[in-house]
Amino acid sequence: MKRILFLIITLSISFGAQSKSLPKREFRGAWIHTVGNQQFKNMSADSIKNLFTTTLDNFQRAGVNAVIFQVRPQADAFYISEIEPWSRFLSGEQGVAPKEIWDPLQFMIEEAHKRGMELHAWCNPYRVTSNDKEQLHPDHLYFKRPELFKKYGKQLYFDPGEPESIEHTVKVIADIVSRYDVDAIHFDDYFYPYPIPFEEFHDDASFVKYSANQGFEYWQKGDWRRNNVATLIKELNDTIKAIKPWVRFGISPFGIHRNLKDTPDGSGSKTNGLSNYEQLFADIPHWLKMGWVDYNVPQLYWKIGHPAADYKTLIEWWSQGNFGRHLYIGQNISTFREPDLDNPGRSQFKTKMELTRSLPNIHGNVWWPGWTLNTNPNGFTDSLAINYQQTPAIIPAFDFLDSIAPDPVSSTKIRSGKLEWSHKSYKNGAEKLQEPQFFVVYRFPDGVEPNIEKSEFLFKIVEGTSITLNKQKGKKLKYKYLVTSLDRCRNESKPGKIVSSSY
Repeated sequence: MKRILFLIITLSISFGAQSKSLPKREFRGAWIHTVGNQQFKNMSADSIKNLFTTTLDNFQRAGVNAVIFQVRPQADAFYISEIEPWSRFLSGEQGVAPKEIWDPLQFMIEEAHKRGMELHAWCNPYRVTSNDKEQLHPDHLYFKRPELFKKYGKQLYFDPGEPESIEHTVKVIADIVSRYDVDAIHFDDYFYPYPIPFEEFHDDASFVKYSANQGFEYWQKGDWRRNNVATLIKELNDTIKAIKPWVRFGISPFGIHRNLKDTPDGSGSKTNGLSNYEQLFADIPHWLKMGWVDYNVPQLYWKIGHPAADYKTLIEWWSQGNFGRHLYIGQNISTFREPDLDNPGRSQFKTKMELTRSLPNIHGNVWWPGWTLNTNPNGFTDSLAINYQQTPAIIPAFDFLDSIAPDPVSSTKIRSGKLEWSHKSYKNGAEKLQEPQFFVVYRFPDGVEPNIEKSEFLFKIVEGTSITLNKQKGKKLKYKYLVTSLDRCRNESKPGKIVSSSY
């Protein structure tokens, strides 16, 4: 207990001295998983909504600016869909709608945007069941096209080698992007299934059926599998961008791409574990190089000093090259309490955050599991709120998608205790990229020269065109306010006019 209390103290103070130099732009995501959930089926819609909004409020307090919400855990839907059945993890039985019909995805989009946060729809491409006891709904695609599926271990998967598996997944994602105002589509690390010892994934039929015409010899099964996944990734990105050019496509792979021992050219990391390339048949650097992925979140879920998968080794490996795309680090909250190697009296929190913020090409973090931010484990949420993510941050701009800034806000004024502003209306089409989605409010104490590049003066990121200026107790203070607009690719406009207020 004494050690835990000491770690809580060190988590809280370890970064305090640097709190005024926090980055103005940083991705600060959190994953909300729904797979395996057993509580929602016994909750009313209002109770689930309250849980979601409480979680988002805690995220906001902790400085999170992007919610990665799992909406397709097992070829099912955590939203209203005509393509796939309702998720068993919402109602308790696949294909059965909740007693009170509502749309969790739409609800989370609206609530996240109200708080100035992005909403990324997290989907799994190929997993269908988690065990052999789960019952599929009679209308599931499995009963119409069973040849598209393979059982592996106790689970059921789409066969990635079947073109119809790719077509179906693309159809599902296109439906989400078309009907919902999501900011991104997000895939995790499940492509070909994680290997089971002494059991082969039986895709021989599709390999024999398609490989030769696709240019692969009988001894190139691994390359053929990687090509199947690459085909899915490219078609998904092309489809997403054709529907809404501003919607990003992100991947969160397993933390090891390739081990050094498996790469004759010496390009792999000095690790010794399962790898994306060899076992999951996912070549993430290739996807990034080809521009098929907008952001990459390798899951570096290990401690610094792990004998097989050292966090420091891996974060440096991923940082060395990301081909102009965004790189965020998937962080396992539980590892942040591990003792520091150089100073066992403190945790690894400070060192991990210093690595994330000092290495080149890294644009932020994503916290796993996001639900635990509600419970403040070992003071972790407090540490984010008080120190590491004390001030709001703007998500780094996706200038490779669009680099044109939106127009500045106009008519900025303070009236009846509110800061208000206006902005230009945009038509559909190409101008949609410059349409403001959020607004950034900067607040400067009297006597401080306004400078929107200094993160400590970034006050709030909001969806609407006004905020209430709450009166403060004690001494009356005078502030200057500036407002900028953010478009959907997070380009920031020039500031509007300065307005002042006393409280």
